Amino acid sequence: MARTLATFYAFGGSAGLLMTLDAEPGVRRSILAVLSCVALVGSVVVGRWGPSWPRAFFHGAVGAATTLIVTAVAVAPDPVTSVAAAVLITFVVVDAHFFFLSRQALAHLVAAVVGITAALVTGDVGIGTALGLDLILVSIGAVIRTLVALASDASRDPLTGLSNRRGFDQALDELMSEASRTGEALSAVLIDVDHFKAVNDTYGHEAGDKVLCRVAGVWQTELPDRALLARHGGDEFSLLLPGMAGAEALAVVRRVCGVDPTVSLSCGVAQYRAGDSASQLMRSADRALYEAKVAGRGRAELVSSAAPAGYDARVHRRP
Repeated sequence: MARTLATFYAFGGSAGLLMTLDAEPGVRRSILAVLSCVALVGSVVVGRWGPSWPRAFFHGAVGAATTLIVTAVAVAPDPVTSVAAAVLITFVVVDAHFFFLSRQALAHLVAAVVGITAALVTGDVGIGTALGLDLILVSIGAVIRTLVALASDASRDPLTGLSNRRGFDQALDELMSEASRTGEALSAVLIDVDHFKAVNDTYGHEAGDKVLCRVAGVWQTELPDRALLARHGGDEFSLLLPGMAGAEALAVVRRVCGVDPTVSLSCGVAQYRAGDSASQLMRSADRALYEAKVAGRGRAELVSSAAPAGYDARVHRRP
């Protein structure tokens, strides 16, 4: 998100400077140039420090972009430049609808539409032109939201509503990159439902589906906000715990496992180490899961420093 927003700031600032080339000399052109330079500085700030910001900070950054654009429209030296500057608000609409929840994106869209309409009308641009631009903004927001929903469906497990393997892999790459950059701890967990095949064989697949949904519901409720839980298929779940070292992650997993004693779970925990690849991290978690099952199932283990006797990642299949 930081990279995208920084790019929008950079292009917006550059476009603003280009607009000053055809504007009449004067105070308004100078103010427009200053606002454009502020946007360029903003692109550097967001690009440099944005990756480590909490998500809430980006609402402020997007709001600041709206303020810059609305101000640029209001101070533009002529109606043509006002309309050209107003078009930049599409960057805000795209960014908000792509990265924020629907209600939050709608709030940013409303702020953008109201601000741009007021600035255009006070700048001697006809109300018809302003409303036409508003309609374009709304349509762009609707299209982006639809595309985001389609992309989200492709990364979701239809039974539990959790991320699927594709969504998990994408999140794992992003979190590992962030951990490498910031030094923040990261742990990965593999979770299997014990004796799941027996449940399906004895009570049917509908009963098995209910077990999986119950596991997903319990873990989603009990896990920290930043945790990402995914279903890989069958009875296999995976979990990412950013900000947690192995021992802390193990404690969390053991606590959640005890919330619903009617379902027995085996879990393997591994902590990301600098230089690990995604496959290495998940192999470590798989090894810890193997240790948990060998020890009797119904337990969670943190990966040991060496592979247990009998474990071979090339041939191992979780029973």
